Amino acid sequence: MERTPTHSDDTPSSAEPSTSGPRLRRFRFPVLFVALFVVMIAFAGINQLVAPIPLLALPIGIGLAVAGVFVYRKLAQVVEGRVDVPELARADMWSGLRKGALLGAGLFLAVMALILVFGGFDQVSWNSFFGALGVAGMMTGVAVVEEALFRGVLFRILEERAGTVITLVVSSLVFGGVHLVNGNATLWGTLAIALTGGTMLAAAYTVTRSLWLPIGLHFAWNFVQGGLFGTTVSGSPEAPNGLLRTTLSGPSVLTGGEFGPEASLMALLVCLVATVLLLRRAVRTGQIRPRP
Repeated sequence: MERTPTHSDDTPSSAEPSTSGPRLRRFRFPVLFVALFVVMIAFAGINQLVAPIPLLALPIGIGLAVAGVFVYRKLAQVVEGRVDVPELARADMWSGLRKGALLGAGLFLAVMALILVFGGFDQVSWNSFFGALGVAGMMTGVAVVEEALFRGVLFRILEERAGTVITLVVSSLVFGGVHLVNGNATLWGTLAIALTGGTMLAAAYTVTRSLWLPIGLHFAWNFVQGGLFGTTVSGSPEAPNGLLRTTLSGPSVLTGGEFGPEASLMALLVCLVATVLLLRRAVRTGQIRPRP
C-alpha cells in the first residue's frame, strides 16, 4: 500500500530560510547588514533635513518607518529566500508595539523620577507641542530601522552561530559603539548605551522572538526622553525641541552629563532591572538558545 507522505525533512519551513534559496543567502549577513546600515544612514539624513519643520517630520518619520518594514521584509525574501518573516508577523504588531511603548515610557519616566528625587533637576519649562510631534515622527523611523538592523539582522543571525548569551554581549557592544559618532559621545556614554539600550532591547527580542516589542520600547524610550522632556538623546549634539525644556544639573553619574540621561547611573539601574526580568522570562519560556 502506498503511503502518502505528510512531512519531509527536506521541505523547508516557511518561517526559516530555504536551503535551496537564492545564492545571496550564503552572504546573507554582510548583505543584509550593509543594506540596512545604508538605509539607517539615509533615514538619519532625511530626519536632519525635516527636523526644523515638525509638521513635515511627523508624516515623513511614519513613512520612513513603513518603508523600513517593507525593506526588511523584501530583503528577507530576496536575500534569505524566506516566504514568511515571523519576527515581523502582522498578528503580533499592535500588541507588541503597545506593550513595548508602555514599557519604554514607564522605564524612562522612572529614570527621570529618580533623577528628580536625588536633586538632578535644574529647570523645567513648557516648550513646543508641535516640536514634540516632530520628534515622534523622527523617533518612529529610527526605532524601526535600528531594531531591524541590530536585532533583526545582527542578533538573529549571530545567535544561530554563537547562541543567545554570546550574541547578547556582542550585539550590545556593537549597538553602543555605533553611538560613538554622535556629537557629545563619550566612551562611558556608549558603554552605557550598550549596557542599557543594547542589552535591554536584545532581551525584549529574545523573550518574544518578534521585533514589534523592541520597536515599541525603543520608540517610547527615545520619545519620552527627547519629545516629552526635551533632553539630549544618546549624545546628540543638540537636545530636541520637545514638549518640555528640561535642564539637568549635578554630577554626571546622576544626570548623564552632555551625553544625556541614558548615561546616568539611574538609567543603568532601571534598565538592568528590566533586562533581568525579561531574560528571566526568556529562560522560563525556553527562549535562551545554546551555542550550536
